Amino acid sequence: MSSFSNINSNFFFSSYKDVWKKTIPTGLTEAEVDFLQEIARLNEKSHVLDIMCGYGRHSLELARRGIRVTAEDNLAEYIDEIKDTAIRENLVVNAIHGDVLDTSLTEFYDLAVCMGNSFAFFNRKQTIDILKNISRHLKSEGLCVIHSEAIAEIAIKQFRERDWFYVDSYKCIFEFKYSSFPSRIEFEQTIISADGTTERLQGIDYIYTLDDMEDMFSEAGFKTKQLFSTPRKKKFALGDSRIYIVAEKNLATA
Repeated sequence: MSSFSNINSNFFFSSYKDVWKKTIPTGLTEAEVDFLQEIARLNEKSHVLDIMCGYGRHSLELARRGIRVTAEDNLAEYIDEIKDTAIRENLVVNAIHGDVLDTSLTEFYDLAVCMGNSFAFFNRKQTIDILKNISRHLKSEGLCVIHSEAIAEIAIKQFRERDWFYVDSYKCIFEFKYSSFPSRIEFEQTIISADGTTERLQGIDYIYTLDDMEDMFSEAGFKTKQLFSTPRKKKFALGDSRIYIVAEKNLATA
């Protein structure tokens, strides 16, 4: 069992769990849920799986639109927050505290999503294992949508060794190192709070080409269907800063 052993989990067991919320642009969640609802033709009979759901911004917005959601994350504080909001707003959300590498799924879904760039946290074997678990629990012609800012076609072009920015009262400083075998970006983030408290966190984003991603999707029983760079369905092109990969369960290999 992994017991939340992924190095990137350290970010969310720190003040970064609050920083992350403040980095989301106004209106992005609604635009992304519009996109998911349209691309998967979701309705009140649909069931969506939201893995590594964070504080539930997509899960809760989907539920507000009458769609049933199962949301999974390894941070108990986020899951408790989702549960509290669902109770307060009378929403149908099954919020599960667990590690995506170990989660036992028991239902079948019309759509599975992994947003917020968290899919880059895993090596090739782990990624395939996650995709296989999703594929086994998707309905016929079900979709999987993955958002990333760390595929090779994005990360290599935009790579820099250092970066920093302010998020509300936090100052965030990044140092990056590009490594090979496997291709990955190792990074250290320093978060300085308004009171001067300093936290240093380390993480890894594994860097896959779109060709790599297609191979992993295929091995897990998917075929890539569409690539977009915005939730308004702009086709992905080299130089874009994000990608939404839409893959469909391949009945020929399922």
